[in-house]
Amino acid sequence: MRDPKDLLQEYLQRSRDAMLWKLEGLPERELRWPHTPTGTNLLGLVKHLAGIELGYFGDTFGRPGPVALPWMNDDAEDNADMWATAEESVEDVVGLYRQAWAHSDATIAALDLDSPGRVPWWRAGDVTLHHVLVHVIAETSRHAGHADIVREQIDGAAGLRTGATNLPRRGERWWAEYVERLKEVAGAAR
Repeated sequence: MRDPKDLLQEYLQRSRDAMLWKLEGLPERELRWPHTPTGTNLLGLVKHLAGIELGYFGDTFGRPGPVALPWMNDDAEDNADMWATAEESVEDVVGLYRQAWAHSDATIAALDLDSPGRVPWWRAGDVTLHHVLVHVIAETSRHAGHADIVREQIDGAAGLRTGATNLPRRGERWWAEYVERLKEVAGAAR
């Protein structure tokens, strides 16, 4: 039987990898471009997740991250963690995310699943590493799903990961007919 902590970390890494895969091959403008009415953009999702990991696997367990995150300051602009400034390059944001992984992975390795932590902004702020791991896996998976939809809107690329999209292997015509069928069913619904 696999070690539960290793299994949780594997699922976290799968979601991290999926998140970065959504950036591959796109021009910088597309990575930064807001694709929803609330401004969701691929690079901003990565920046946000870097902050999530540094916070939850850092300060929560008394292990502050290796870098200061200005968008976490009280005087920071709203949603400052959800987009990259002109001064923050793609390489900077991806590098920060990888640095956050290293810090998180060190925390996970150093602590037991039942190690206590504190999330002051949660109503019931007392947590364990197990709780935080599950929370961050859910958060990362959620944002990887956002990234999947945004990426599909950009260039049609969709799915779980390179070589394993989890989508039927059908041609463009099949997909167009499928979407039309869904529209017909939706239009006929009450």
